[in-house]
Amino acid sequence: MEENLKTARVLDKSVIRPLNNPYSTQGGIAILRGNLAPDGAVVKQSAVSPGMQVNAGRARVFDTEDAAIKAILGKKIKPRDIVVIRYEGPKGGPGMREMLSPTSAIVGMGLDKTVALLTDGRFSGGTQGAAIGHISPEAAEGGPIALVKEGDIISINIPEKTLTLKVSEKDLEKRQKSLKIKKPAITTGYLARYAKMVTSASTGAVFKD
Repeated sequence: MEENLKTARVLDKSVIRPLNNPYSTQGGIAILRGNLAPDGAVVKQSAVSPGMQVNAGRARVFDTEDAAIKAILGKKIKPRDIVVIRYEGPKGGPGMREMLSPTSAIVGMGLDKTVALLTDGRFSGGTQGAAIGHISPEAAEGGPIALVKEGDIISINIPEKTLTLKVSEKDLEKRQKSLKIKKPAITTGYLARYAKMVTSASTGAVFKD
């Protein structure tokens, strides 16, 4: 390779760049943490518009992907809302399905520059907008995302890598004590066994030893 590249020239320096002149000073993916995601959450920061990198808004809470899609298409979601879709993680889904439909609906409704989406589910590499997934621990494990109530204020700061539910620790403790985790939709068969054995997204959603 050294011999082949010895005489090579870079014809377009906007495409092939040196380390001191990168395309971007930040990577495409960022890990956010905070009281809403103690074990982390994942965002494709390169797809988030500058105006949404630091954002706060009221939570619009949905316990299924389908309920969220219905609200988005029904024009129930307004600019600066933060859509929270939970019980879609490895256990809660079960299977941690991709949240492509709600993100596509947000884009289709022209809300991708003003509405964020948070979930314990996952996204694909083609995600657009402020879509934050893999929130861990997930709702089905009693994670903080299960404690979010309609209208709560959530703060997102991608440059600072934080994801914060603006609720006092005292109130969160009260909510935790009275939390009733949603019953699983599937209780028999392989998927039920999978839900019992699978670990958190933060550890790769692999089976327990």
